[in-house]
Amino acid sequence: IDKAVLDELLKEVGDALLAADVHQRLVIQLKVNITKSANSAEPTPGVNKRQLIEKALVLELGRLLESGRKPYEPKKGQSNVIMFVGLQGAGKTTSVTKMAYWYQRKGWTTGIVCADTFRAGAFDQVKQNASKAGIPFYGSYTERDPVVVATEGVARFRSDKTEIIIVDTSGRHKQEAALFEEMQAISQHIEPDDTVYVMDSSIGQAAKDQAEAFSQAVSVGSIIITKLDGHARGGGAISAVASTKSPIVFIGTGEHIDKFEKFNTASFVSRLLGKWDIAGIIDLWKSSRGELNEPEIMKKLIKGKFKLRDMRDQFQTVLNMGPGLMSMIPGLSKMMPQGGEQASQKRIKQFMTIMDSMTDEELDGDPKMFNPSRVYRIAHGAGLPQQAVHELLQAFKPFQKMGGSLGKVMKQAGTGGNIDNLTSSQISKALDPRTLKSLGGQAGIQQMMKQMKDMEMDPSKMQEMMAKMGKMGGMGGRGGGRGRRR
Repeated sequence: IDKAVLDELLKEVGDALLAADVHQRLVIQLKVNITKSANSAEPTPGVNKRQLIEKALVLELGRLLESGRKPYEPKKGQSNVIMFVGLQGAGKTTSVTKMAYWYQRKGWTTGIVCADTFRAGAFDQVKQNASKAGIPFYGSYTERDPVVVATEGVARFRSDKTEIIIVDTSGRHKQEAALFEEMQAISQHIEPDDTVYVMDSSIGQAAKDQAEAFSQAVSVGSIIITKLDGHARGGGAISAVASTKSPIVFIGTGEHIDKFEKFNTASFVSRLLGKWDIAGIIDLWKSSRGELNEPEIMKKLIKGKFKLRDMRDQFQTVLNMGPGLMSMIPGLSKMMPQGGEQASQKRIKQFMTIMDSMTDEELDGDPKMFNPSRVYRIAHGAGLPQQAVHELLQAFKPFQKMGGSLGKVMKQAGTGGNIDNLTSSQISKALDPRTLKSLGGQAGIQQMMKQMKDMEMDPSKMQEMMAKMGKMGGMGGRGGGRGRRR
């Protein structure tokens, strides 16, 4: 790799980051830092310069997302007042309930104050969301002064010795002087321990200016990025951190109250770059472990007996685990249509409807049996076009290929049917080239295995996790392809 190749590579990286809404000034600085790192790094045996550049890119992105400030840590046994600010439509009110619910599940007493007297229906939304989650709330239909509502609400929860008091403030469709004056007045009266800026992940290049404006108006201490359940990668988050010098504390990954995650820099960079978010998948797996039956699926994959019926069961698992899983896996996210969580769920449910229209013979048989007459009957029974049936069958092919390859490699390696005994090189051979590339090659496989070891997963859990990676990796290989008409 000479200077010309490096420049070309950095241009491609820069274009990708700009497309992901990272601000131009930050992209320029990033390219400068990567160039310095790539040129100054000492060569390591077995590591080429391209790998050094990729490592430098990940490192620099991580640095941009690390503000250098520690987020506010609520203190148990005392009242912690947290004020939310942000533009209307950013998901602020929804995030208020999500954070209160997150702390409530961890044993904290929580309460919500609706100080948004500007937007019609704001108090009704808080009332509805909080009631469903069993969270105490305070607001008023008659008092129009947000400062009075905020002050009275905080005072009431303090007297009840509530530990987490979250205050929702008004938003606007655009930055207005009245909005900032209102935020400042509320802040002066309730003296929050932390002020959280809520930002929509899809706002694009406007992220920098918006974040700066809010940071200048009030002392922003933390950031929450919302709406990361769709195709937005959230590059604007980097601009927000750089502008406010505040850490990201949570991200919203869906509409439901439990689609709320603690921010993890490594996972976020993986999603931003379109790479596999291994840590995120493991965390999601841990929270959904009761729903899975991976050892049995692993046996079927290895023996090459994985059928459409098994894929239907796994689709159900994906629905149960939520579309947050889709954003962690490049191939699977590309397979899903534009439109976020609802569109992705609709796509999977459509596939399941098609399989429900099949006979037991078809669900347990060879895909080669699907001749034109069968495809027509299945499509007609599902109420869907024949093309949808072809797309489902096309998505199923990599599953079988993955199982056959993995089983063959394990047999040759003499592992005794235990995937834990495989080396990263052997696992790499079993993967589809495109899947292997999305994982970062053999080095990526090694890193993945190290992450699993660092997370202290026992051997049986390692086997289950690799089953999931094989299953999803196969799907990511060709899942979005279009079936051939006959």
